[in-house]
Amino acid sequence: MIGHRQLTMEDYSAIIRRHKRTLILLAVLGPAVGYLLCFVLPKEYTSQTTILVEQPAVSPTYVTDISGGDLKQRLTTLQEQILSRSRLEAIINKFGLYPQERKQQASMEALVDHLRRKIVVTPVKPMAESNSTQLPGFVIKVSDRDPALAQKMCNEVALVFLSENQRVKHDQSAGTTVFLTKQLEDAKAKLDDQDAKLAAFKAHYVGMLPDEQQANLNLLAGLNTQLDAATQALSRAQQDKSFTESMLAQQAGAQSADNPSAQKQLAEMQGNLSALLAKYTEDHPDVIRLRQSIADLKEKMVSSQGGATTTATALDTPEVQQLRSQVHQYDVTIKEKTAQQRDVQRQIALYQSRLQTSPNVEEQYKVLTRDHESAANFYNDLLKKRSESAMFSDMNHQAESAEFRILDSANLPEGPSFPNPLYFSLGGLAAGLALGVGIMGLRELRDKTLRTEEDVEFFLQLPTLANIPSVEGARRHAASGKGTDGPRLVASA
Repeated sequence: MIGHRQLTMEDYSAIIRRHKRTLILLAVLGPAVGYLLCFVLPKEYTSQTTILVEQPAVSPTYVTDISGGDLKQRLTTLQEQILSRSRLEAIINKFGLYPQERKQQASMEALVDHLRRKIVVTPVKPMAESNSTQLPGFVIKVSDRDPALAQKMCNEVALVFLSENQRVKHDQSAGTTVFLTKQLEDAKAKLDDQDAKLAAFKAHYVGMLPDEQQANLNLLAGLNTQLDAATQALSRAQQDKSFTESMLAQQAGAQSADNPSAQKQLAEMQGNLSALLAKYTEDHPDVIRLRQSIADLKEKMVSSQGGATTTATALDTPEVQQLRSQVHQYDVTIKEKTAQQRDVQRQIALYQSRLQTSPNVEEQYKVLTRDHESAANFYNDLLKKRSESAMFSDMNHQAESAEFRILDSANLPEGPSFPNPLYFSLGGLAAGLALGVGIMGLRELRDKTLRTEEDVEFFLQLPTLANIPSVEGARRHAASGKGTDGPRLVASA
């Protein structure tokens, strides 16, 4: 009686000894039944093939694989696509599978599900010594009651894997190429717009661009040098003219003594004019006013002398005529240098304006060039990616670029893979032992016999005075030379 008492190892050993015949019998019958089932159950034959994952035929340095994604994840996706209803239904129709079920109007969903359970795809683990995380390949197994049909279906599934992988990679590369082409057209339009903006900006601010600033400074320095030279030449010409006019006035005064006061006044005014020209330019108001006064005085002198002036001019000495020619030459020189001075000043003002505007232009130019550079880089990057995508798509059309390769063709099974006699025998043994343990436990639960002192003290709550062994147990154990371990009569106070 096991009741509610805590059992010890001795109790368990006694229980096993009492029921060892049952356990041995079931342990022998279980494997026998399992082995006999192998002859009764329908046999299944498994054909398998190995598909190797190869490295690209062309180095990734030259052609980049744009398919992307983890190979294991892509293999899982391929498996789901190949084991889809449409694919498996095509295989069922091609090989005429399940004719009896189809005659009985079985649903195609049930047949597809039945075939799906017959196809197993398992990845090949890389060698532990290589420390590689890449998938070296995978194994395809297909089971069927006909070994030849299992081999054919295994080859068909392997070919479908290869073709589906090529199709998926081609579709990915083609779709990527189309997408990149559209993006490239948009990027080209934006780049053309930036080119037009940059060209218009350069045309509008010609001479004021940042890369022309140093040239403007050099030109401005040269113009300042030219202005200094023209100013000095103009000053020398004005001084020489004043000196020549003074000499001419003296020579003319020597010839016409009829009006010495006018000649003296004219000489003084010409001297003042020379002094003013040494300080100011021809456009100065004092210079203009003094020249007008000299002209008015000369006109008065000519009008006072009347016709005598013409005669005097005609009778000028060679020295006076030379002086008059020099004065005229100085007038021409002064006019040229004044025009040159104005032109140089205008150019200096232009380049100074460019230099003053240059900081603002430079800021706008930086924004335009930055946008143009970004658009150009984006366009070039898309162009490179589109070229890589097109090259990868072309490479996928070549047979030598296949990523998957059948390493071993599907074999013809020589023996059934199901049922396996060893597995069924071990399963029968496990089932027999489990059944024996169950029977043993059930018997012990229903057994009310008090076998030990612990049972008496636990269930009767009385102390034990003596143990009287059973006669049969005593005889049996005496014959075997062992102590008493059978049913005993127990007396208690």
